[in-house]
Amino acid sequence: HDIDHPGFNNNYQINARTELAIRYNDISPLENHHCAVAFQILENPDTNIFAYLSKDQLKTVRSGIIELILSTDMGKHSELMQKFKGVLDKGLDYNNQDHRSILRIMFIKCCDISNEVRPMEVSGPWVDCLLEEYFNQSDREKSEGLPVAPFMDRDKVTKATAQIGFIKFVLIPVFESMNRLFPQLEEVMIHPLKESLEYYERQKKTEDMLQEEQAKTKLARGQSSQQAQ
Repeated sequence: HDIDHPGFNNNYQINARTELAIRYNDISPLENHHCAVAFQILENPDTNIFAYLSKDQLKTVRSGIIELILSTDMGKHSELMQKFKGVLDKGLDYNNQDHRSILRIMFIKCCDISNEVRPMEVSGPWVDCLLEEYFNQSDREKSEGLPVAPFMDRDKVTKATAQIGFIKFVLIPVFESMNRLFPQLEEVMIHPLKESLEYYERQKKTEDMLQEEQAKTKLARGQSSQQAQ
């Protein structure tokens, strides 16, 4: 669902008026691109895993894939979460096509953003890679005079602060919603997420203490210098 990702998100594509943004009229340019590349690959007889489907079956599969990939645009996250919670409040009906659709969407969203569910020795390096991608984008945005998202600015965010916000306000609400349908997720996914949150909160506390000590040292040196003069 992220095939041929250029390393710069939709906000950058749209603000910089890139070829992808122009091609897809500022509407989920990356996700539309991922879809297009995937189906271009499927046009090759050597890689067409759907070659033996009927026309009607292929139409259904293609429609489903497009829906799922487009739903991974985080710009749609709040809208999709609200829709899913509404379905849960009413009671999910597996015979209802719309209900099955939003459930499939939530499954792929969980897969897409589930890195922090994994052990720290696995998830940590991936977070480092993601932050470096964010920082590279914010550096370019600054150099091009484009808006910069605070959570991507290397001068304003640390690994700990980035993950605390993402886990607390995105990941835990998503998986707790899914847990209403699948109680098994409590132990295997929600508990690890809360452990990750606690880890990064401890890390942030250490960082804050270090910054406070550095500020005190700097102040003390300044006062000593003034007294010496």
